[in-house]
Amino acid sequence: MRKIGIVLPCALPLLTALTLGCWTVAAAQERDRSMQAVSEFPLVGDQGERLANHAVKVPGPIDRLPGVVIAANPNGKTTLIEFYDLNCPYCRIASADVADMVDLDPQLRLVLVPFPVLGIASIAASRVELAVAKLGTPAQFYDFHRKIYSQRGVADGTRALEVARGLSFDIAALTKVGDSDEVTEQMKDHVRLGNALGLAATPAFIIGGVAVLGFPGRYRLQAIVDAVSACGKVVCP
Repeated sequence: MRKIGIVLPCALPLLTALTLGCWTVAAAQERDRSMQAVSEFPLVGDQGERLANHAVKVPGPIDRLPGVVIAANPNGKTTLIEFYDLNCPYCRIASADVADMVDLDPQLRLVLVPFPVLGIASIAASRVELAVAKLGTPAQFYDFHRKIYSQRGVADGTRALEVARGLSFDIAALTKVGDSDEVTEQMKDHVRLGNALGLAATPAFIIGGVAVLGFPGRYRLQAIVDAVSACGKVVCP
């Protein structure tokens, strides 16, 4: 689980050297330590560790936000929403396991929320990712998502464009969209939403009205999904 301090991206050129002075700290939430200690429901990870979690009230359908993608099984009855950063190592691990889960369970609806909070490289890569979301299909977006996580090293704008080029995207068109004010506002909206929901770590999952901070592991996450599918709660009575 990658602990984060929530930040809002400024308008940043896609492939330009950026300065930390362009960052604005979102001071509304002081959750780095406090939210890590909260376990509102008795959830544990694959290694028996207690999972930080808390109930959330989502202000509206997250999957209708611009830049948010229903990546798999759009007609599934159980929705798993993942907030992630392309440079979060735990998100990388989660990506492969979640991909297996949605491949095996057609009723598991996966919603992906780009959440670039871990640095300048993440913001640059997310600009490309959000351009892919706008110009491509959900299937193409999920292909991009899987491929960029299959690589090692830092995911930045250059690497993201290389992945997109391999998927036959028009790089000039992606760059134009990625550098737009529209994409900047989408990133800000995603970070504001994560901040409002108390998502102090990546990855973070929203399911059954509960935020789970960090990756529980393949089997415990599946158990949570199964519980929500069976009784509508992360823990069945």
